[in-house]
Amino acid sequence: METLDKTSKEKQKNSWKYFDSNKYQFHVTISSASSSIDPTITSEEEITSKGVVYMEDLEKRKNVYGICGECNEPGTGKKWCQPCNSKRFKENFQNWTSENKDIDELLQYSQLNAVYYTKLLEWIPYENFQCVTYIDEGGFSKIYSADWPDGHIEYWSIESQKWVRSSNKHVVLKSLNNSSDINIEFLNEIKSQLHIYFWNIISYYGITRDPNTKDYMMVLEYCTDGNLRNYYLSQQPEYNSKIYDLLAIAKGLMNIHNADKVHKNFHSGNILFKNFYPYISDVGMCQPADKEQSLEGVYGVLPYMAPEVLYSHQYTKESDIYSFGVIMNEFISEEIPYKDVPHDSILAEKICNGSRPKIFKGTPKLFEELIMKCWDAKAKNRPTIEELYQTLKKWDDEKLNNDSEIFSQVKEWKQIRENEYKNNSNKNKSKNLNVHSQAFYVSRPLNFQNLSEPINSTDFLSVQSDSEHLEKTSSSWNKKEGSYL
Repeated sequence: METLDKTSKEKQKNSWKYFDSNKYQFHVTISSASSSIDPTITSEEEITSKGVVYMEDLEKRKNVYGICGECNEPGTGKKWCQPCNSKRFKENFQNWTSENKDIDELLQYSQLNAVYYTKLLEWIPYENFQCVTYIDEGGFSKIYSADWPDGHIEYWSIESQKWVRSSNKHVVLKSLNNSSDINIEFLNEIKSQLHIYFWNIISYYGITRDPNTKDYMMVLEYCTDGNLRNYYLSQQPEYNSKIYDLLAIAKGLMNIHNADKVHKNFHSGNILFKNFYPYISDVGMCQPADKEQSLEGVYGVLPYMAPEVLYSHQYTKESDIYSFGVIMNEFISEEIPYKDVPHDSILAEKICNGSRPKIFKGTPKLFEELIMKCWDAKAKNRPTIEELYQTLKKWDDEKLNNDSEIFSQVKEWKQIRENEYKNNSNKNKSKNLNVHSQAFYVSRPLNFQNLSEPINSTDFLSVQSDSEHLEKTSSSWNKKEGSYL
């Protein structure tokens, strides 16, 4: 009998299923976090190629992820058992602390409830990082890159009785200014995202602390190809590739909205590329981390902010759609929005009065119309993210069809762009990088008073041609914070 039991246990060690990532999610979806979401609206592709696996569906979990060799229950993700791993994490709580009760509780909560390693946050001692290098600074944070030799946890090995880690990860350290007394609301924003299935959203690995400044630092996934602007300036992607990239960005935003979340700070600096694929970062991170710094007004990058956000300081899904329109126009035209004017109260008032970024003259009509819909001053008139996704999906499907409207419009656009590059491509690129000294493309606090109620304008493109007037009439310039991204 003892021999049979031993043999049985050995068989259980190999009970994880071969996982098909083209067919199913990497981990289960918690119904309580998504009960209001109708999966049929996430698009046909989302259902067929990334099948949802719900926590309570034991049979499907068994078929998709297999059986845990320790508790004989279905897995909660690829090579992951939440109940068993939770016990391991709990036993280790006594061996670490961030020296902040609220942060400890957040990390412990994530570890006890993690259905997969991407939902896990670790306390990572600062000395575990190497080659820490300063990159840039924003309104409430400083950004560093670093090497993490250990890497993040991937799964528990029953055979070796230890965690298997990714090893040799290049990561980003986001230092939160004045965070020794961290804001509980900031931590709650992170906590609220832990059980939502986000696709192409930047992963958080954990938290560390700068031993010199005593500021806490978020440890994030590093994206090798930079942000959207870095990407189009260095890679010069062709139009069909841009359609696919916009579709992928829309897919990420759709997952955020379908989880009843709002990004709140959606701009080209928060769209990062890794292996030529776009990822969305900083979801919901639009507030200072410290308790003492109260934020009056809003936080973000002015050219991407919807007029109603500037006017009423209210973030909504519709305001994300406005931002998506600005991002789409920038990506297509490769022109930085409002780069030749100060980002001050004059520009904010112009935006509320209906002014919008310039649309490049060769932009396909289909894209121009979609961009303008996203920019409608009446938020209710803007398309939903599902409508945006379906439109971009249709264009992506038809972009190689000679008989399609998108094919003919893209063909015409390519000819216009080729003629431009032949004339003087270097001059055009140099002009694109010539940014006004009071134009800011990092997130910062904004608090404009007495703005007009948002309206549509019959001449909403006028702000670009009216830049000289804006410069002359600007009575005061905001102090620059951070560097150009």
